[in-house]
Amino acid sequence: MNYNIDEKGYYGPFGGAFIPEILQTNVRELKACFRLQKQDPAFNAELNELLQYYVGRPTPLYAARALSDRYRCRIFLKREDLNHTGSHKINNAIGQALLAKKMYKSHIIAETGAGQHGVATATACALLGTECTVFMGAVDVARQKPNVERMRLLGARVIPVTCGSATLKDAANEAIRYWISNPHVHYIIGSVIGPDPYPEMVAYFQSVIGNETAEQLRVQTGKSLPDYAIACIGGGSNAAGLFQPFLNDASVRMIAVEAAGKGLHTPHTAATIAKGSPGIIHGSKTFLLQDDDGQITEPYSISAGLDYPGIGPMHAWLHTSGRVHFTAATDDEAMTAAFQLMRQEGIVPAIESAHALALLDKMSFGKQDKVVICLSGRGDKDMEAYQQYMAKEHSLASNIYAVTD
Repeated sequence: MNYNIDEKGYYGPFGGAFIPEILQTNVRELKACFRLQKQDPAFNAELNELLQYYVGRPTPLYAARALSDRYRCRIFLKREDLNHTGSHKINNAIGQALLAKKMYKSHIIAETGAGQHGVATATACALLGTECTVFMGAVDVARQKPNVERMRLLGARVIPVTCGSATLKDAANEAIRYWISNPHVHYIIGSVIGPDPYPEMVAYFQSVIGNETAEQLRVQTGKSLPDYAIACIGGGSNAAGLFQPFLNDASVRMIAVEAAGKGLHTPHTAATIAKGSPGIIHGSKTFLLQDDDGQITEPYSISAGLDYPGIGPMHAWLHTSGRVHFTAATDDEAMTAAFQLMRQEGIVPAIESAHALALLDKMSFGKQDKVVICLSGRGDKDMEAYQQYMAKEHSLASNIYAVTD
């Protein structure tokens, strides 16, 4: 099975570039620049130098002893939370900012949900001396205040979006509207979504996650292939990055964990594969949450970064073809997994990442199975959400502490 993108920007039946005529020139220019630069040794040397000395790569592949003992297998955490800015988002932001520089773009825009992509973009723009504007849903501005302040400290202009549900989908809508009115800017999309070449390009910049993982596994275990590769998924950039080098090896079982929100049986969910159907969103054909009339339905998740009604077209194809298994974790399951990681390994994860960790309680593994989980971000930004959850669910939190102490 071929999981690569074709020349028209499709993964199987998913992908493409469904955009207004005014943006066609921008997208063609970007595609040509990306295809040229990714083959250029000088560009890749500059990118790799920044990833190593500025971002702090390679990130560790941590053999989590307490989790391994608890689940009776060999669990490894790919520590993207230890990147500069606190998540995997900086990998893509640095790469696209360098492309914007090659195209002589002096103004960059971005959308953000949890704020991690916004912070990463603001950081890359500050580093390279580029004007930065970030669109963020008003709901997310309120629940991710630390990241909003970080973006502003870095010199970015943060524009709260109040339409719709005032979350990630609406931030992306506003960013695209601004891009249409100002086609001279470069739009750094933060996930493997959007029109061609964005899904391919973001996956390329994030593939450093999986490439490092393979080499680190080889050093630590003697074999470069995990038995399981697990990642949370909203749009899907951290999952695409982890899965990339293993797609053509059927021995690696790959699992993507969506945000079930308050449950798949409720309307309060962001599980696109579980509850969605094929359609077009933000410039590409993929799976999305929609009603019988094709109107996008509002997603819900306690995690701002997974609160999106679509998924990257590559992931839609990986699901349809059966290469990747998709499942979902509820808010409560994710928060339970997060508290467990804090108390057993001393790591505070982003709530997004906790959805991947929640899968551990739903599976059985062999003693020698190598299980890699992408810890996509750290939980600094989620302190208020954690505190509010503990206040509301005090008995649940008490039970977690009693079990793990």
